[in-house]
Amino acid sequence: MNRDSRLSAVLHALLHMAEHDGPMTSAALGRCMNTNPAVARRTMAGLREMQLVRSDKGHGGGWRLARDLETVTLRDIHEALGAPPVFAIGHKSENPACLVEQAVNGALAEALQAAEALLVQRLGDVTLAALSADFHRRLVAQGGQDRNTTHAA
Repeated sequence: MNRDSRLSAVLHALLHMAEHDGPMTSAALGRCMNTNPAVARRTMAGLREMQLVRSDKGHGGGWRLARDLETVTLRDIHEALGAPPVFAIGHKSENPACLVEQAVNGALAEALQAAEALLVQRLGDVTLAALSADFHRRLVAQGGQDRNTTHAA
């Protein structure tokens, strides 16, 4: 089963941006996201459209957060990524002739819609500030003190 890990990768990159003094290049963000700079650039461009990040051009330019961590939720980022489906489970066929399959599709659709609504609601309850605070708690617990972090794949 293929997993869509874009939300996780973008959250990772955004938290690195929050820790970094100054803008981050697409190459640096690509390393955070475990992808190439072009994919990082396209992804950040989508976030820029939602006014979550901004870009500085020229020498010393790159990507920066455009909003305070307290004002950005995981749901905002999920939506900026195009609100991809959160579950890989699906129907065998969308318009089955078989009445049994219709009953199965109905039950699955209802359960998946309820679960997705709950997950998206929960994403709206979690801010980037909460993730940053969790990171800092973990850093201190491991004896770290350096504000700027390096990427560990």
